[in-house]
Amino acid sequence: MELQGNYTSFQNAGAEIVALAVAPLASVNGARQTVNAAYPMLTDPDHQVAEAYGVYNLLGDQLAAPSVFIIGADGRIVWSHVGQNATDRPGVSKILEKLSEAVNK
Repeated sequence: MELQGNYTSFQNAGAEIVALAVAPLASVNGARQTVNAAYPMLTDPDHQVAEAYGVYNLLGDQLAAPSVFIIGADGRIVWSHVGQNATDRPGVSKILEKLSEAVNK
């Protein structure tokens, strides 16, 4: 999923991208520089957030499963995708479609 290359499309849809990694700050900062991310990339080294969202260690790798959550203005999750393997990620067009559906409800 190419987030940075489609960041403007997400912003135009009224959304903000926030990436979260079960990793130390140095690793997240390295990833941020690698992809030249304009969106926030946060660290969750103690996996508290990943556990709260129910995606920690689902693949037996001590990481968060690849996941996308669309959270409405009221703070509720209106759509989610939790990957069944490391490469199971929805495409940008699918996320934008679900975002549009959530906004137009």
